[in-house]
Amino acid sequence: MRKIVLFFNSVFAAALLLSYALPYISPRLIPSLAVFSLFVPLLIIVNVLFLIYWLIKLHKNFILSALILGIGWYIAPPFFKFSKKEVVLNEDLKVMSYNVRLFNHYKHEDDITTEQKIYEFVNKQSPDIIAFQEFYNSKLLDIKLPYKYIKTKSKTNKFGLAIYSKYPIVNSGSLNFEHSANNTIFIDIVKKKDTIRIYNVHLESLKINPKKENFGEKDSERLFQRLKNGFEKQVAQTEHILQHEYSWKGKKIICGDFNNTAYSWAYQKLSKNKKDAFVEAGFGMGKSFRYIYPMRIDFILTDENATVNQFKTFSKIKYSDHYPILTRMHW
Repeated sequence: MRKIVLFFNSVFAAALLLSYALPYISPRLIPSLAVFSLFVPLLIIVNVLFLIYWLIKLHKNFILSALILGIGWYIAPPFFKFSKKEVVLNEDLKVMSYNVRLFNHYKHEDDITTEQKIYEFVNKQSPDIIAFQEFYNSKLLDIKLPYKYIKTKSKTNKFGLAIYSKYPIVNSGSLNFEHSANNTIFIDIVKKKDTIRIYNVHLESLKINPKKENFGEKDSERLFQRLKNGFEKQVAQTEHILQHEYSWKGKKIICGDFNNTAYSWAYQKLSKNKKDAFVEAGFGMGKSFRYIYPMRIDFILTDENATVNQFKTFSKIKYSDHYPILTRMHW
C-alpha cells in the first residue's frame, strides 16, 4: 500500500514541478501544454494532501511533496494567502472589476431582480472605478458614477465592455480584438494632477460551462481542442495588449477577466513588472469563478511603485458566475 501511495505521490509531485515552467512556454509553441495551467491549483491541493498523509504516518516520504511545494512557494504565484493587508487612506483609488454575465440578461439566475441587485451592490461599495466584463447596455442601468466609456461589439449590439469612473475621462479607446467576441478597452482619468490609465481586459473565453458534462462539449477530445484554440487566441490578444501598453509611460492599472489562472503564460506576461493586488493585500485562495474548483481568473494589476492597501473578493455575491473583486491603492 505504501509503495502505491508513493508512486502516485511521485507522479503528482513531478506534474506540479513541471507546471512551474508553464507560464514561460507560449501556447502558440505547444498549445496542448497550456491546458494544464488550469489544473495547477488541483495539483497543489493533491500534493498538500499527500504531505498531510505522510506527516500523519510520521514517514520521511513527506519530504517529496514538501520540497515541490516549497519550490513553488518561492517561484510561483501564491495559491493561498495566509495574511492580508487592510488599510484605508483618503488618497486611495478604489478600483473594482466584475464580470456581470450580461446583468442576467439571459436569465441564468432564477431571481429576476438580479440585475437591480448588481447595481445596488456596486453603488453600495462606491468604487472610484469599476470595470465591467460581459456588460449589457440595459435600459435599467443605474451605476452612480458620473463618467463612463462603453464599447459594444457593434452599433446595434448591446454586449461588450464598460468602465465607469468618479474622475473625468480625458481619453478612451478600444483594442478591437479580431475574430473574437471578447475585447479590451481603456480610459485615462485625471485624479488631482495625475493621469492614470485603466485597462479593462477580457481575454478569449474558454467557454467552460461547469453545469454541463465535459463543460459543454460532446466529448473530452473536442473539449481539449476547444481549450487549445482558446489559449492560442489569448496569445495574440495578450501581445496586442502589451504592445498598446508599452506606449503608455504613466501610471496604469490592468484589470479584468483573463479567462486563465495565475499559472498561465498570459498572466505571466501581463503581470510582469507589476503588482498583483491579491498577492499584495489579499487573503485565502482569491477564487473568483463560481465553481467547486478553485480558479482565480479575475485580476487587478498595477505599477510596481504603487502601494496596494486592500484587496477583497466578494465570494458571497452570487449574482454572476464570477465574484466581484475590489482593491484600494495609491502612488
